[in-house]
Amino acid sequence: MAIIEKTMTADEYFALGDIGPSALVQGELIAMSPAGYDHGWIACNIAGALRDFVKAKKLGRVTTAEAGFFISRNPDTVRAPDVAFVRAERIPPGGQKKFFGGPPDLAVEVLSPDDRAGEVNAKIDDWLRAGCVQVWVVDPDGKTITVHRSRREIAVFTLEDTLAAEDILPGFSLPVAEIFE
Repeated sequence: MAIIEKTMTADEYFALGDIGPSALVQGELIAMSPAGYDHGWIACNIAGALRDFVKAKKLGRVTTAEAGFFISRNPDTVRAPDVAFVRAERIPPGGQKKFFGGPPDLAVEVLSPDDRAGEVNAKIDDWLRAGCVQVWVVDPDGKTITVHRSRREIAVFTLEDTLAAEDILPGFSLPVAEIFE
């Protein structure tokens, strides 16, 4: 007897409705447990700072983990970063009812205690390969933010540093200590 594994498309994934935290990675549905309290609080601190800045300057939109981004096809991959920013000129008129078609300009991933390095690196690679300008990996234990502009251009920001994103958010700055206070 042959076992045929069927991969899921992004449209099939979207049609499932609210199935809880999950991702579609190369056509495979990956279920995840909800994030811990500190994880959500840190993501909210970042999202709030970004949203206030982006809204005031009318630069685009900031989303949280509920928003999916369709980043590769055949097999399909849909990921949802903890926080994302999309430039205004990339947002379709009338918004986007389904998954956003493409990567955000900025993807923020807050590490959870059970995250494995290989899984985190796979997310970073997916975002960068899809065309994400920056990926921020936030480490609540180390209180650092690692900014990836490519697999070779990486910068680590500590509590003494101020985070900036001049190439996508001119004028934005956020003291790293404020994210963790």
